[in-house]
Amino acid sequence: MTHHDFYMPVSEAQVRALRVGDTVTLYRTLFGIRDATQIHMFDRGRKTRFDMQGHAVIHTAPNVKQVPKSNEYPAGYASICVGTTTSARMERFSRPLMEQYGVRLIIGKGGLGKDSAKAFADLGGAYLAIIGGTAALETTWITAIEDVDLEDLNPECLWRFGIKGFGPLLVAMDSHGGSSYDRVMKTAEERKAAALAAIGVKA
Repeated sequence: MTHHDFYMPVSEAQVRALRVGDTVTLYRTLFGIRDATQIHMFDRGRKTRFDMQGHAVIHTAPNVKQVPKSNEYPAGYASICVGTTTSARMERFSRPLMEQYGVRLIIGKGGLGKDSAKAFADLGGAYLAIIGGTAALETTWITAIEDVDLEDLNPECLWRFGIKGFGPLLVAMDSHGGSSYDRVMKTAEERKAAALAAIGVKA
């Protein structure tokens, strides 16, 4: 297992160097995105002015408050709690995020499916996992909400966060077909079969 410090944006080669079980800490920039954001971007044809080439997105709809714009709050928003949401329902957006916007890393909870794994392999991407319940800690890794787009969807708009030391995050899916979730499922099935066999029940 290897630790990687990524100063965003990153290259395809940097992401393809990741393996399941590695850890990553991100610096500079992170984009916040969620269901409604992607529905509007990919189903309703809306475009963002943000350049996300080589960047990471986190599945979130942050709890924020509007404040006067200033050097500390350039977008006019202060972060109260930036938590991570379950990724599975956004499975179908992984490939278009990568193909159309050049996104390299997706951060979330619970993992993604086979279509995302194929997109990671084809295009050079990875999934970085966050443990549920760590929103308060995540929020301390964000230095500022630097900008916001598709603002009418608030809080499911597209956020650009300034970050410092966002992590360490676990590489849970890589571009080589590796998946922590597949490993856990295989282990669970093996243990289930062994337990049933031990008590004389045929699987």
